Amino acid sequence: MAREIEFREALREAMREEMTRDSRVFLMGEEVAQYDGAYKVSKGLLAEFGEKRIIDTPIAELGFAGIGVGAAMNGLRPIIEFMTFNFSLVAIDQVINSAAKMMSMSGGQYSVPIVFRGPTGNAGMLSSQHSQNFENWFANTSGLKVVVPSNPYDAKGLLKTAIRDEDPVIFMESELMYGDKGEVPEEEYLIPIGVADIKRAGTDITIVSFGKMMKTALTAADELAKEGISAEVIDLRSVRPIDYQAIVNSVKKTNRLVVVEEAWPLAAISSEITYHVQKYAFDYLDAPVHRVNSLDLPLPYAPTLIEAILPNVKRTLEAAKAVLYK
Repeated sequence: MAREIEFREALREAMREEMTRDSRVFLMGEEVAQYDGAYKVSKGLLAEFGEKRIIDTPIAELGFAGIGVGAAMNGLRPIIEFMTFNFSLVAIDQVINSAAKMMSMSGGQYSVPIVFRGPTGNAGMLSSQHSQNFENWFANTSGLKVVVPSNPYDAKGLLKTAIRDEDPVIFMESELMYGDKGEVPEEEYLIPIGVADIKRAGTDITIVSFGKMMKTALTAADELAKEGISAEVIDLRSVRPIDYQAIVNSVKKTNRLVVVEEAWPLAAISSEITYHVQKYAFDYLDAPVHRVNSLDLPLPYAPTLIEAILPNVKRTLEAAKAVLYK
């Protein structure tokens, strides 16, 4: 039976259920315990599980990320919360040079079942250093899985799967989505990592996105429908691995593709998708693939400039009509 809950509540339920199921799971990060989480994702968990499993840390991402990697190598299953993935850059050595590589460097002797989670991308008037997207950075790293859910249902099912995974998982959320509501079943469920979801079926054009940009993609599809254009909208849900087959199958049906992604355009996830589609579905394309990315600039503070730089419905509609030659 489903009920409507917030994105943050779905994440909290996932962690609570997995901590109840497996005593090796613990949460560590800045303000996750006494303050109930910077975004109240971990609200009530300290009272329920105690200070040995809900652990406040100093402002020292490199330190507590490293502790998490060591704990995972020694049989525990840490969830490491970054207050924002902008701060993960301080810890990126532990994430990439330790967590991602340990299985390979140890000849399979050590797995690192760890989840690094927290918000990514623009969250309003936070300017250049607190508004960046690093999904493509982490997805470029062999040994990591990278998950970017777009709604409460997917968030819960994917986080539970991530916590149970034997590999390190980067789990990227959005401050602007924590209050979003959606239907989430009361009974347990899991969503496999690497399987895209067709959020809207269509026949005329394929729009691919992930994370909070799915709102832009779906709104654009609604607008196109008013003009008699049927858009198929695919939510990747994870960007490593990418469900290439779902995209190719859709393009073979619609013959046109637009990819909407918040990150900067160079070496983006949209670049990788474009390459793969031209290699495996070139003969089905009736127009070049169009990408809608953030402009290649650090994000400023002013709301008007933020709106001009980030992907939006207007730019997505322009891209869609360009590939439709309308």
